[in-house]
Amino acid sequence: MQFLEITEKEYTIFWENHPCKTFLSSPKISKLRKESLWDTYYVGVKEKEKLVAATMLLSHKRHFGVYEFYSPRGFLLDYQNKPLLDYFVEELKKYIGNKKGYVLRIDPYLILKQRDIDGNVVEAGIDNSKVVDNLLSLGFKKVPVENKEQVGWMFSLDLEGKSEEQILKEMKPNTRNTIRKAEKIGIDMREISYEELDEFYNIMEETSKRKGFSNRKLSYYQKMYELFHKDEEVKFFITSLDLKKYITNLENERSEKEEKLSSLGEAKYNDGQRKNLENEVTSIDKRIKEAKDIMTTTSKEKINLSGSMFMLIQPEVIYLSSGNYEEYMKFNSQYLIQWELIKYGIKHGFKKHNFYGIPEDINTHPKDYGIYEFKRGFNGYVEELIGEFELPIKPQYYLLKAIHKIKK
Repeated sequence: MQFLEITEKEYTIFWENHPCKTFLSSPKISKLRKESLWDTYYVGVKEKEKLVAATMLLSHKRHFGVYEFYSPRGFLLDYQNKPLLDYFVEELKKYIGNKKGYVLRIDPYLILKQRDIDGNVVEAGIDNSKVVDNLLSLGFKKVPVENKEQVGWMFSLDLEGKSEEQILKEMKPNTRNTIRKAEKIGIDMREISYEELDEFYNIMEETSKRKGFSNRKLSYYQKMYELFHKDEEVKFFITSLDLKKYITNLENERSEKEEKLSSLGEAKYNDGQRKNLENEVTSIDKRIKEAKDIMTTTSKEKINLSGSMFMLIQPEVIYLSSGNYEEYMKFNSQYLIQWELIKYGIKHGFKKHNFYGIPEDINTHPKDYGIYEFKRGFNGYVEELIGEFELPIKPQYYLLKAIHKIKK
């Protein structure tokens, strides 16, 4: 085996065909990190002139003239091949040490244990606990949950070999009905251009303030668009509602209900149906009033409801970021966005729709349990990744950890 630096092109070809591939390990991400003064290196292992392992290393200068090294989503190799893993890590330690690196961070895109829709471990399913043991034996340290940079638990839905009808049928009834209602009221979903990204940013900004998380800068979304959109690897969507059309449809629906009401006879057995129709008319009147109030308040006939950002890199569609205007959440437009992208994934041969992050330990019903409940309604399964690890390279690692802890 031979450890060596490789070209970006060599890495890209290897990445394109590797099962651990994801957007975070794409060479395009290095261009994004460069904006924040990260340098990039590509290294690998060749056996009989064939590349059998590789990683993209990002490097950033920290205190005391030493560098943090980060391998986004870990190495591209067979983690079960212990001799290869051992050799690669030992060579990486030398390589990074020679470049004044004090630590290597990795967060492999590798499932720890296979889980079902409820988060329960699947008996005789995938189990990469041995990989964790191997990493720890090589000197890696497990990073605490609160210090992780990337998503550690996800929720996914397999698309391969499935039809739209089958997936729709397997959804929770409430989710399926909500999608149909969103379609019925005439919500418009459109992919936005680079020039419209400020609209998406505004939605994310409002959501971040409401939910207490830090929004990305507009420049981040713009850079991601520049890097990935030309290859259709990122798409931004905004849902909107034409209030005038919505009100007209509601008024037509009310007229139909009123006609049915007037056609009912006075017989006692019609009382139940009459009551239901009266309740439906009352509900429609309420929605008409709400829509008219929105038009008066906003002075707009068309309003934006929500926005979403998806990464589309084979084999999966990833639901990366999203936001809603709180006052319009009742229109449930995010359900429609998910359904449209699930259909897109089926049509374009993606194997998986990855709803991405959910809270850890869902069976304890944590604070953000509603995020999991929303995604669970589409059917699928929980995915737990093996986690994030740090490999100390130089003694400064411990000093810098102490400084970081004090600052925090």
